[in-house]
Amino acid sequence: MFAERTNWNLTPNRLSEALAQHLAGGKRLYDLSASNPTEVGFSYDHETILHAMCNPAALTYVPDPKGLVRARQGVAEYYADRGDDVSVEDIILTASTSEAYSFVFRALCNPGDELLVPAPSYPLFGFLAGIHDVTLAHYPLVYDHGWQVDLPSVEKAITPRTRGIIVVNPNNPTGHFVKPEELAALNAICSGRDMALIADEVFLDFAHVDFNGRRELSKARPRAANGGRPQSLAVNGGALTFTMSGLSKISGLPQMKAAWLVASGPEALKKQAVERIEVIADTYLSMNAPIQLALPIFLEQRHGFQKQVLTRVRRNVGELDRQLMLRKMCSRLEIEGGWYAVVRVPATRSDDDLAVDLLTKKGIYVHPGHFYDFATDGYLIVSLIMPERDFAEGCRQMLSMF
Repeated sequence: MFAERTNWNLTPNRLSEALAQHLAGGKRLYDLSASNPTEVGFSYDHETILHAMCNPAALTYVPDPKGLVRARQGVAEYYADRGDDVSVEDIILTASTSEAYSFVFRALCNPGDELLVPAPSYPLFGFLAGIHDVTLAHYPLVYDHGWQVDLPSVEKAITPRTRGIIVVNPNNPTGHFVKPEELAALNAICSGRDMALIADEVFLDFAHVDFNGRRELSKARPRAANGGRPQSLAVNGGALTFTMSGLSKISGLPQMKAAWLVASGPEALKKQAVERIEVIADTYLSMNAPIQLALPIFLEQRHGFQKQVLTRVRRNVGELDRQLMLRKMCSRLEIEGGWYAVVRVPATRSDDDLAVDLLTKKGIYVHPGHFYDFATDGYLIVSLIMPERDFAEGCRQMLSMF
């Protein structure tokens, strides 16, 4: 009766079952996987946010497949503030980055076509691809004094059915930004094989390093593009490129369900891409008027939010490093951006066994590396947006296992 694409194994995994039992018992939990910015103690301008959704213009229905011009102008101004020139006509609003992926997958892929995705990376891609009858192939990010794209492996993974390469800039959870030399190589690969580059930039504004001097930023807000801030792929012209982001991370407002897709690259290809995606968007018209009209105001809220996030992330990284100095068997991998840290631990058992033990014995909930397609055991992923006191105690309990 049901489609094969929805024949998922819905049996809870061991860690999920252990978490449910822990919570049912009313025990204290240190959630080192915390990802919801609205639940970890950040301050929001509630009055401004709520007032922004009371625009009388929302009572008039103006269906625009790309999204209201006023809202797209707000997105264009966001990029302009970064030093990037993005045309309003190249922006298409979506209800989420997942929907943006959906539009791109439908525009690029026939059933059974392939996309390349990085590993390690966020596990959402498998579900999105399966729903759209797309096959995924992985290319590795390798770690050697920092993360790099394994470009020879990218080349080897390409088949006649490969339609694009996904990059996450910066990657979740490794924090790796796409470097200029990597982008040049990926552009050459894509442009030479009629493939597209698909860039997820939800964590773009949360850079930890100055890319001119490779030192940690001394100010809470990232510097201007000409002062060391990583470049957005929204202005990439070397290959047909789809770049997506949204309010969920930029302004810490996942509940507002507002995101966007930017097309860039050679003009003729970009024009065709925008025309095709506009038809897909017109079929759904999923963005609602109140959120579109409020979008420019919500984007303005990013400044205060990002300052809080970067301050907390910096302090939590410092605390993690301080504790790791006392645990010589464990270490932190280099982070360039984002909200997460990868902790390398002794691989004396599976990451899954370790995560379950941490939960049942210490009340620590942490994601094992295999959730993100790490190739070997010995990796735990910790969130850096937890309240500082809870983060410090959670790390202390976690590292006490080693």
